[in-house]
Amino acid sequence: MRIGIVSDTHDDLAAVEAAVSLFEREGVDAVVHCGDFVAPFSVTPFDAGFDFHAVRGNNDGEWAVESTVDSFGTYHGEAAALSFDGVEIAVAHGTSELVVDALVDCGDYDYVLHGHTHAHGVEARDGTVRVNPGGLPIPVDGADDAFRVATLDTAESGVEAVTHRVLDAGDRATADD
Repeated sequence: MRIGIVSDTHDDLAAVEAAVSLFEREGVDAVVHCGDFVAPFSVTPFDAGFDFHAVRGNNDGEWAVESTVDSFGTYHGEAAALSFDGVEIAVAHGTSELVVDALVDCGDYDYVLHGHTHAHGVEARDGTVRVNPGGLPIPVDGADDAFRVATLDTAESGVEAVTHRVLDAGDRATADD
């Protein structure tokens, strides 16, 4: 099973559409959004040919985001515990590094997905892999300089199962890792 991972799209429809297009081309079975859509209009493009799961981000101020996601996918609120083909995944936006670290360190999950920092990354720690897909570039130290998403292939394991991609509004994707 292939899972698309995206976060921090902040109402950028061109970025959202590029991510959805990539996920459709790659034939992902499910997409997980780690929060910060911001407004409902930037949720609707994810109503595509895959299962969709989302958590709330710190900039998701419009409560209609929840009902919009629920109209075609599953909105999990602050955090989610998902299982795909026996692979256990926790999802949180990542506003609290303490919460993300606790999810990684508890040993209950194969993967912990989060965003918030706009900096992509993957790290294995004691059998759990922490994945940040990245997000839109923002003028903050440590943030990525390009929009990134990730995919997770459950047929593989560990960090090797995760691939980050750089996207632009022209819908061109390149492997990053």
